[in-house]
Amino acid sequence: MSARGPRLEFAVGAFLLLALASLLVLAIASTSGGFGFGESRYELKARFTNLGQLRPMAPVKIGGVPIGKVATIELDPKKLDAVVTLSIDSRYKDLPIDTSASILTGGLLGESYVGLQPGGDMEVLKPGEEIAFTTPAVDLIQMAGKYIFGGTGTSSDSGTKPYAGDSNAPSNASPTEQAPSP
Repeated sequence: MSARGPRLEFAVGAFLLLALASLLVLAIASTSGGFGFGESRYELKARFTNLGQLRPMAPVKIGGVPIGKVATIELDPKKLDAVVTLSIDSRYKDLPIDTSASILTGGLLGESYVGLQPGGDMEVLKPGEEIAFTTPAVDLIQMAGKYIFGGTGTSSDSGTKPYAGDSNAPSNASPTEQAPSP
């Protein structure tokens, strides 16, 4: 029985080490999206005026299919736009130069991602180039507030013009715009 004990202890120890190693591999692969072995990527840039909830490592998708991820997000100090660097799988290196990028949300409260819509141009984007056509994120809370409260409350947003009989009409209005005097 003493000869069997060390073998059993060794087998149990080896099994536990193998289980811990596979858990570590699974944790690293699921958080970073892979190990980078054999992955060839190239970078594109896109400028947005509003990022919404977009974060680094967010997916980049075409037609709902992930083709890359957001590598970095920086603020351009001159134009004050957000510059997003997209890391795209090199299998998709033939994106047309008129491709557009939008910040979208998966569902009502889902994750934000960058959605690419390829154009029809024969010329392709080269690594490091900037996507010219972008659409910023839609702020759902601001949109709901405008719908519920009927805008921002200023008359400039309402689009109404003073009518001829309005006492608030500008005094420099032409005679045809002013109300006839009684």
